[in-house]
Amino acid sequence: MSQVLQPETQPFDITSIRRHFPLLAKEIRGRPLVYLDNAASTQKPRQVIDAMSSFYEHEYANIHRGVYLLSQLATEAFEQVRRNVQHFINAKEAREIVFVRGTTEATNLVASTYARKFVGKGDEILISAMEHHSNIVPWQMICEEKDASLRVTPINDSGEIILEAFEKALSPRTRLVAITHVSNALGTVNPLAEIVQMAHQQHIPVLVDGAQAAPHLEVDVQALDCDFYAFSGHKLYGPTGIGVFYGKSGWLEAMPPYQSGGEMINSVSFERSEFKEIPHKFEAGTPDITGVIGLGAAIDFVRKVGLQNLVAHEQALLSYATREISKVPGVRIVGQAKQKASVLSFVVDGVHAHDVGTILDQEGIAIRAGHHCAQPLMERFGLSATARASLAMYNTRKEVDSLVDSLRKVAEIFG
Repeated sequence: MSQVLQPETQPFDITSIRRHFPLLAKEIRGRPLVYLDNAASTQKPRQVIDAMSSFYEHEYANIHRGVYLLSQLATEAFEQVRRNVQHFINAKEAREIVFVRGTTEATNLVASTYARKFVGKGDEILISAMEHHSNIVPWQMICEEKDASLRVTPINDSGEIILEAFEKALSPRTRLVAITHVSNALGTVNPLAEIVQMAHQQHIPVLVDGAQAAPHLEVDVQALDCDFYAFSGHKLYGPTGIGVFYGKSGWLEAMPPYQSGGEMINSVSFERSEFKEIPHKFEAGTPDITGVIGLGAAIDFVRKVGLQNLVAHEQALLSYATREISKVPGVRIVGQAKQKASVLSFVVDGVHAHDVGTILDQEGIAIRAGHHCAQPLMERFGLSATARASLAMYNTRKEVDSLVDSLRKVAEIFG
């Protein structure tokens, strides 16, 4: 059963950290794996793998419905993770935590419930120019359905939101601000406290895409005062297919169910149905029980490492990587915000990002190459794609050095 753990007081030991991740010992093409695609998905510590395996072997049963002991044990383990998540992001109540498949589903949940109820003809939804497709397309669809408008607040050449422009974009017709906490393509950490305050001054709720923030920053939803927050388990050292949607209880109670079926009802007749209280009215059907257990184990692992230790290590590594990559002739970093998390996007003069990624793969280095599900952002910088190296708690200076050496080879190969 997952338990809330206190952060370790021991100093951050990268060698010890890496031993927890079995896949990091793998070789790729005869070379040690250098895994730098953490913004897409992180590797999993042994604790997560073992927790999921142990649950299947010793505790598995369907939850919330059984009167027998095994079901009760599984239910308690599942609900304990909900409480763990509450503490992890400092939500006021555990019932403000809804389990979903990931950040994408959470965004669609808000579009399908809040927006369908509270957005009408002529209204506006405001996003930023750095959003992931999953925080663009749902709003385009709802705006088309409702005859509303999608407005986009601009960013500067460093990849930062222009707060003056954002404030001006807010209007009496704005019904929702949907914005990323950390850009997956630039690493920019947005000034959420100021953004939320500006929106709330005009009584506009704010949804935050926290997919890239939860693994790299200390998230406090009460301090941020955001109305909704979402993140994905697989970017937080947990399994795929599970994520978290946080909503202030007042909003969740005012919103209709997202999906309907078993589990989310109190009673059903052929004339009408009555729904359960939050959060269960948003969790129709049998959930990914084992995924939730894995997510709980991942959160326990991160808390044991200590978020402050993790953040300090990643920030130091990001600073080192930024400095060393900038020294490589012909390489230009895209996104130079003053506040950044562990993402480095770059281009190599005269070389397509896919070619960069292919050559690095020959050296055992895994990076991402493409538009990173942020095509409008690429267009803002006049690019079709970038190469992206994204860092995690288990990455090292030696791995950054391998990346830099390989980028020099790319520059040499293409002249």
